[in-house]
Amino acid sequence: MNNTLMKEMLSRYGKLTLSGIHTFIPNKEPKEYLYDLMHDYPDRGGKGFRPGLCIATCKAFGGSVKDAEFSAITLELLHNAFLIHDDVEDESFNRRNKPTMHQLTNKAIAINVGDAMNALGLYPLFQNKYRLGEKLSEIIFLEIQNLVTESTEGQAMELGWRLENRIDLTEADYFRMILKKTCWYTCMHPIRIGALIGTKGYIDKKKFNRLGYFMGAAFQIQDDVLNLVANEEEYGKEIGGDILEGKRTLMLIHLMENCTPKEKLFLQNYLSFPILERKQDAAKYILELMHRYNSIEEAKNTSKFLAGAALKEFYTHFSQLPASEDKDFLENIILYMINRNY
Repeated sequence: MNNTLMKEMLSRYGKLTLSGIHTFIPNKEPKEYLYDLMHDYPDRGGKGFRPGLCIATCKAFGGSVKDAEFSAITLELLHNAFLIHDDVEDESFNRRNKPTMHQLTNKAIAINVGDAMNALGLYPLFQNKYRLGEKLSEIIFLEIQNLVTESTEGQAMELGWRLENRIDLTEADYFRMILKKTCWYTCMHPIRIGALIGTKGYIDKKKFNRLGYFMGAAFQIQDDVLNLVANEEEYGKEIGGDILEGKRTLMLIHLMENCTPKEKLFLQNYLSFPILERKQDAAKYILELMHRYNSIEEAKNTSKFLAGAALKEFYTHFSQLPASEDKDFLENIILYMINRNY
């Protein structure tokens, strides 16, 4: 496993995508409460995971960075728009070591900035036709349309569970939700789009679904675990925020399935309060319960199992490709998930 290669290439493709984002954001009024704010989340320095997957897959299949550039820009614009809206919906305080957009401004302005970024994200797809031709550009547009649909459906499931204060959820419910909310837009579509561009459309995009699902699920579970155990500066968000927000993570579902009736009633009562009325001491107690019932360790083991399944899928579909830096990069992302220390 070469962590240096992985980080260097994520940084390289992230910077390239960020530069492209800046060229698409208009330099006109109103700046203070719209266009200047559209630079904020991208400039905070995210992982660049989605554009990295898209560009590297494209190159591994024989395409170029230039071919994948516009699609990568769209993926990252939409990702940052989703983050702004997610932070409002979750009433989060921090994002990438800074106050969330709605904390810096207000909820109305943040929602409007997110809306504008979603709309702006469509324009690079239009530009695709000058590089990729109309037929392939149309296929990629439909990939993005499905990405948005699946993600919003998954978000609706999670928000609905919180609204109804569901405490009867199973692991199967969780995996169905993250398939929609996370896997399609984090891994499945970036890989599919990259492969389509690299092969000029001559590939069965569906064969990457299992790879993208296993990667996306492992990624989401690891992110949820980090929310509970990471260093706050390193993680970039408030530690334990998922408990305060009442997110039905794999750990919370495991806890609800294994704790005593009295403890389950405590969880139900805690989650019935509005987010801003939930107490930090109670959230700390829930975290202690997660450790007591090995909910976090179970989640870590599940994530590693999924990452192992992703590696098998990767070898199935990428082993016949010529050796390349981008192919190594994709393999190393999965190996990192398997070997990750929290």
